[in-house]
Amino acid sequence: MDGAAIRYHSYERERFNKMSDPQLIRCSACGATNRVPLEKIGQGLRPVCGRCKTALALENKPVTVTDANFAAEVECSPLPVLLDMWAPWCGPCKMVAPVVEELAAEMAGRVRVGKLNVDENPATAARFCVQSIPTLLLLKGGRELDRIVGVQSKAAILQRLERVAA
Repeated sequence: MDGAAIRYHSYERERFNKMSDPQLIRCSACGATNRVPLEKIGQGLRPVCGRCKTALALENKPVTVTDANFAAEVECSPLPVLLDMWAPWCGPCKMVAPVVEELAAEMAGRVRVGKLNVDENPATAARFCVQSIPTLLLLKGGRELDRIVGVQSKAAILQRLERVAA
């Protein structure tokens, strides 16, 4: 390769690396999926929807999923979803909750994280045959790809998440 070709390939690689980590954010107003570069967020810029110009909410916390909004929050998500099936009275669920919060922040833009209270939303729990909690479901397009039952370490959950998010 000559010098010009090497510079071009170097430029393309740098351009690809900058574009490879966009965060996909769904607009709460119009439902459009927006690709937002992480470096823009890091610069303190506030993203807006490309369609309706509404300010986009950065999801670094789990979303609350219910029987009523399951289709919108999980099935229509452009990202894989980690869904924490829990109940307020469940001790092990309380142990997993901080890990789920951390994963929501760390995997923002790559994985969407949601929490579903099984006592208040029995239809979705029954749909996925959840018989013990905590249960973490890894979903894509509303279909179950993996299931983690019981308390697991953050490293174990992250390892399973990486397989789905890749």
